Amino acid sequence: MALEKNVLSITELTRQIKFSMESSFPRVWVEGEISNFKQHTSGHLYFTLKDEGAQLSALMWRSRVANLTFQPEDGMKVIARGSITVYPPRGNYQLDADQLQPIGLGELQLAFERLKQKLEKEGLFDAGHKQPIPEFPECIGLVTSETGAALQDIRSVISRRQPSVRVILAPVRVQGTGAAEEIVEAIQTLNRLSGIDVMIVGRGGGSLEDLWPFNEEGVARAIYASKIPVISAVGHEIDFSIADFAADLRAPTPSAAAELVVRDRMELLEDIRNLCYTMRGAVNRQASDLRERTASLVSSYSFNRPKDMVREFSQRIDELERSLGYSFTHRAQKEHQKINFLQQQLQALNPGRVLKRGYAMVRKDGRIVSSAHGLILGDAADIQFHDGTVEVKVEKGHSS
Repeated sequence: MALEKNVLSITELTRQIKFSMESSFPRVWVEGEISNFKQHTSGHLYFTLKDEGAQLSALMWRSRVANLTFQPEDGMKVIARGSITVYPPRGNYQLDADQLQPIGLGELQLAFERLKQKLEKEGLFDAGHKQPIPEFPECIGLVTSETGAALQDIRSVISRRQPSVRVILAPVRVQGTGAAEEIVEAIQTLNRLSGIDVMIVGRGGGSLEDLWPFNEEGVARAIYASKIPVISAVGHEIDFSIADFAADLRAPTPSAAAELVVRDRMELLEDIRNLCYTMRGAVNRQASDLRERTASLVSSYSFNRPKDMVREFSQRIDELERSLGYSFTHRAQKEHQKINFLQQQLQALNPGRVLKRGYAMVRKDGRIVSSAHGLILGDAADIQFHDGTVEVKVEKGHSS
């Protein structure tokens, strides 16, 4: 009897495998090293997670990529969370990742980036809040380890460049548990003292873990709240800390911080010499200009012939006086002629002169009668001649 065979298609087999795997591994955490990393133009991430014994294809959709706080790269060790899925067209299983976190140093770096973004949003790094560093400080507060190389480097630079500057040390631990709290307390203590012009907070180089106290939120807030300008000097030039962003000025090294805050006395002396030279030259040029102007004045005609100048001015005054007199006389004559003309016009219009020529004015009830129609028989009227007035009564009238 022939054995009955249950033959499956590739599609059906793959479908069953897909159902089985996706049901068995709905959510897993896996650890591995990223390889074959690629970000597609669509925004999706495709990569492989591997260890010494196996490898696993993985992907992350664009909507989840936006939540990443770091940039994945080949060789980076990470922990990924996601679900196992099967991609039927190629018949392989893969991790559909929804979270991705770096391991070890990557975790510290992740915490660094998160705190940096948080404090930046709060405005702790705003340039408008930063205080100017005094150009000639007399007293410097120093927050660092009393046994570290940073202290010796800073003191050496200050004693060489400006030995008169005082240094007040607030000793702290600069790494390990409790270091951040000591740094915060030291910054606050120096702010309670008077006479400190500027503060240097820092330490020498080290690993990211060694430098971590300067990446603590409390240290950043203490620096931001400091009334004394703060220079951050943590590690080497390539090292950046949260304290660097919160400080009023970042120095690449502790020695560089001392050089930034204290000017070299020899440079200052040279600046003073240059300033004196410049001032001396300016004074000499001004004195030379004054000598030339004085010599020109002394040799001038007006300086040597003052009587001639007085005579010329006297003559000029006489000319002005004559001109003024002529102008006044001419104007008076014109005004007199104008007055005579106006008087003649007034005389010509004088009613008395008209009456002398044989004319008369007739008034009725005090009003001038200018027409025969203004009077009727029986009206009484006054007739004014040049030498008097008579009263009349109209007895007869004629109209023209």
